[in-house]
Amino acid sequence: MNSDIYDVVIAGAGPAGLTAGLYTSREGLKTLVLEKWTCGGLAASTEWIENWPGTPDGVKGRDLMKNFKLQAQKFGTQIVESSELIKAEPAGKNITVTANNGRYETRTLIIATGSVPKKLNIPGENEFYGRGVSYCATCDGPFYKGRDIAVIGCGDSGLQEGESLLHFVKSIAFVEFLPSMKAEKILQERVQKKPNTRFMLNHMVTSINGQETVRSIAVKDRQTGEEKKIDVTGVFIYIGFLPNSGFVNGLVELDKFGYIVADDDMRTSIPGIYAAGDVRSKKVRQITTACSEGTIAAMAARDYLKELG
Repeated sequence: MNSDIYDVVIAGAGPAGLTAGLYTSREGLKTLVLEKWTCGGLAASTEWIENWPGTPDGVKGRDLMKNFKLQAQKFGTQIVESSELIKAEPAGKNITVTANNGRYETRTLIIATGSVPKKLNIPGENEFYGRGVSYCATCDGPFYKGRDIAVIGCGDSGLQEGESLLHFVKSIAFVEFLPSMKAEKILQERVQKKPNTRFMLNHMVTSINGQETVRSIAVKDRQTGEEKKIDVTGVFIYIGFLPNSGFVNGLVELDKFGYIVADDDMRTSIPGIYAAGDVRSKKVRQITTACSEGTIAAMAARDYLKELG
């Protein structure tokens, strides 16, 4: 076990985790952030963010999150990347956090591990992952220059990433399971105006087909039952998310979907453990709300530590 005892360990280096780290470090608390991949979370893989306050012309997700990281480090936050959380457990008055690269002891824990994209769980999805199936427009969009593709899901993520993909691709077929789109109206209006888009609402994708790479998708009209084949060479999937809460399953209270239950002060069912951002059970999941919750969790952890003495 790492011989140091931290005041705060933060699991996750997305907007919530890095904001929490900024605030706890500025409070003079010894803070460690453990991140499974690299800093930034899903926000860093978003090509263009237009609803971050103070950026009227928008900002690239990776640039925004790079600044989050630098600012937290400026005030003393330690960050360890490629550190996958395995479990957390009370250890007397402290909490032991076990990761793939070691064990850490802390007086408080802020869980900000976010969520991961849901899968369609249909034939061809796993087989063609990386060969036509993607969950990240920023990562893979340039590979589809001049090609016809499909975007599955017409929520905010689907339309935002689809709009980014339109800079590269020839056309996009948007497929939405529901009879209407859930994305912000301004996004709907903007993307629908594009001449190289078409929308198939109330349709479900039944398979992703190809040989070495994707060549088409099969969709089914949920009202009429009619089945169609759409020729595409790329499929970008945005149908929702699953919480990264497995390492605390059985420790803190989770809702029926696996999100962590936390009160208005971000306190979980275990004293000294807090949850913030997309891993928390709530209605709205945005970068702004994640930052707010990271701030609240940091202040709650500070007050808790003062009470402990």
